[in-house]
Amino acid sequence: MTNQPNDGYDPYDPYRSYGQQPQQPQQPQQPQAPQAWPGQGYQEGYQGYDDPHAAQQYTQQWQGQTWETQTHQPVSAPVTAEETAYLPPQAPLAPQAPQAPQAPRRHAAPADAERSGASASVYGPATVGGNTRVTDAQRARAEGRSPVIEPGMQPAALTALLGLLLAGAAAVGTYALLVPLVVLQAVTAAGWFRLNGMWPARQGIALGFAGALAADAALLVSGRSPAAILGTLGVWVLLALVLQLRSHADPDERMYGLMATVAASALAIVAGGYLAAAADAVTVGAVAVAVAVLARAVPLPTPASVVVALLAAAGAGVAAGSVTGLGTSGALLGAGAGACALIGHRVASYDYPSRFVHFTAGVALPLAAAAPAVYVLGRALA
Repeated sequence: MTNQPNDGYDPYDPYRSYGQQPQQPQQPQQPQAPQAWPGQGYQEGYQGYDDPHAAQQYTQQWQGQTWETQTHQPVSAPVTAEETAYLPPQAPLAPQAPQAPQAPRRHAAPADAERSGASASVYGPATVGGNTRVTDAQRARAEGRSPVIEPGMQPAALTALLGLLLAGAAAVGTYALLVPLVVLQAVTAAGWFRLNGMWPARQGIALGFAGALAADAALLVSGRSPAAILGTLGVWVLLALVLQLRSHADPDERMYGLMATVAASALAIVAGGYLAAAADAVTVGAVAVAVAVLARAVPLPTPASVVVALLAAAGAGVAAGSVTGLGTSGALLGAGAGACALIGHRVASYDYPSRFVHFTAGVALPLAAAAPAVYVLGRALA
């Protein structure tokens, strides 16, 4: 025992501290089982692992869905690129020596490649303005081929048929002559636009044909005066100019369309000269044109074919003149009409190749070009 007061500290009391009241000793807690996964559980009264195999009994066991590796074929060897490639394996190419650059070659159109046998895989140099507008005749001339293709016998036969219709209708009367003449004027307007590579050109064709009808009406009203042809031609040239100026196309296109429209209208209107000429002159001239075109279609050298055609036209003029009363003067009329017909035939040949042009311009241009000669020579020889 000691005389010191009790300061509340007992070194032998493990549950007391300095300046504190003694506390009740805590009871040892039982270990709690950890939270189990779904589908898992722990046994009651778990105290420890006395058995070395008991740890496996209370170890967490995964019972959820897993990958079913048994259904997949195990990879036994690395997969090569040849097995997974979409294309079949190709043999390695041997290195090639560098080639010298080749000069650029001009690209040929498919139609030209078929005609000339050239390859269609060549290309030309790059351009900024694009390809210029060229006709088949210009392309043929640039490639060293002849730009002239004769229409042939079938268009010549149609020309001869139309010429004979004109000759027979002229012998019948003025209004009977209008039927084949209107057909000739319509084919002339359409054929000229197609000859210039403008198709379809409905407005230009309609304008040219309307001018021809206006000229025919003016001829009938004025008593078949040639002044009606000249007046109608002047009005239609002015009308075509105004219409082209109102167009929204490029200046080059407008000029090209203006020239084609004026030329088609002029040819269709001038063909009305058959209506202004004398009936006998129309008969002789139309027969001479028919014979000349048929003779020109015969496969002969060009100089010989032209001479034969002119002689045939003169002979047809003599034969038709003897029937109509012109006599031997019909030879001069026939030769003049035949020469103009050969000029129109030559113009229609500058398309490489187009059967449609030959059946329009090739048929109509020989007769349309011969109309002025028929009128002038008919008045002079009468």
